[in-house]
Order: sequence, then structure tokens, then C-alpha cells
Amino acid sequence: MIDKAQIKAEWKQKNLYDYQCELIKQRRLRIIIMSLLLGALLLTMVYGTLENPFVYTFSNIGNFFDYRLFFIVWAIISGVAIQTSVIALFRLEAYHIGRKGIFVALSMVFLVLTAIIPALKDVYPFWHFLHTIFAGLHALFVLVSLVPFVNWVSKENPRLKLVLNIWMIVIWVGSLLPLIIFGKSGLFELWFFVTLIIFLLYLSMILFEEKIVKMSVAFLKDESDLNEAIEKIYINLEKTK
Repeated sequence: MIDKAQIKAEWKQKNLYDYQCELIKQRRLRIIIMSLLLGALLLTMVYGTLENPFVYTFSNIGNFFDYRLFFIVWAIISGVAIQTSVIALFRLEAYHIGRKGIFVALSMVFLVLTAIIPALKDVYPFWHFLHTIFAGLHALFVLVSLVPFVNWVSKENPRLKLVLNIWMIVIWVGSLLPLIIFGKSGLFELWFFVTLIIFLLYLSMILFEEKIVKMSVAFLKDESDLNEAIEKIYINLEKTK
């Protein structure tokens, strides 16, 4: 039976208690981030296939049919999930956020505005023009905020460089090819959002796991029983009897 009070006192003496709290916080944050992204991924796949994606874009689905509210809800949830995960990864890697944080926030704002503004060219030509501009700005701000971070992670973790570069090609080139081959349809949007969210899931899994493993070493190095040591690391010491 593990004595929580004894462990807490021991780790405070070794200056590991705050470290353990931070480790648990990182695990919980990873679960939250990946849950948000999985929810956004599922919602994207459902919304993007409500009508034939070879014929209708996301905007068409939201404006030509009775899915306008669904369109707005999808934009809000996906925008929040992408923004939250990117900012969390910035902080996890101690990446200087600066203007990149503003770009990430703006990308979410432009995505939501794209859904709110009607895309009915014949009825509201001015609003349709704004809708198109905001959709382009969303993709642009995702690009200018994420690509520098990916390049920075590649320099800090050379072993990931090839994989991350391939992911960038898959997302951006893969999004353009359906547009060139099939013309304006929902395929390029579906590809862009699905691959972007899966990439963020992959990045979250890899970077959080790496951080957690590095932090766990401090707890495991002096332990003789590995299983017991792992249990002690993740036990909630605040819930002592």
C-alpha cells in the first residue's frame, strides 16, 4: 500500500513535488487537446459528407441546404480545437509565441466569420466576396503560424524533420491537387481540415510523450521497483486520507 503522505514529504524534500504536479498537468492537457482534436475530426468528416463533396463545398453545404447552424457549430468547434492545440504545442516546446499566437487566433476568427457570413453570390454578392476573402485568410494565417513552428521543431528534433516535412507536403499539396483536378468542390476543404487535424494529433502525441518521458526520468532514476515508481509518479497526492 503506497503511503501518499510519505511520498509527498519525500518528494518535497527532493524538490520533486512541483515537478510531479507539472507532470500530471501535462498528461491531463494532452488528454484534453487530443479529445478536442478527435471531436473536431469526427465533426469535420460528418459535416463534409452531408452532401456529395465532389459537388458541394463546405460553404455550399452550409448555405444551399438546411445545415447553416451545423456549419457555424463546426467552424467554432474546429477553430477552437485547432487554436487550442497549436498554442498548447507552442508552450510545450517553449516556442516564442509572439505574433504567431495572434495569427493562430485570427485564423480561428476568420474561420468562424466564414461560416457566419452568407455565401450566396447571386443574392448577396458583397457578403459572398467577404466570405471568400475570410476563407483565404484563414488558410493563410494557419500557414504563417504553423509552418515556422514546424521548422523550429525540426531543428530542435532532427529525427522528426523528414516526417514533419512529409506532413506539410501532404497537407498543402494534397489540398491543392483536388482543387486542380476536380475544380471547386468540397474535396480540397475536406482534405485540408482532416489532414491538418490528424497532423496536430500526431504532433501532440509525439511532443507530449517526449516531454512526459523526459520529466519521468527524474522520478525513476533512484527507484528499484519500476512498476511501483510509475504508480507513485501518477498518483494524486492531493487526495490524501
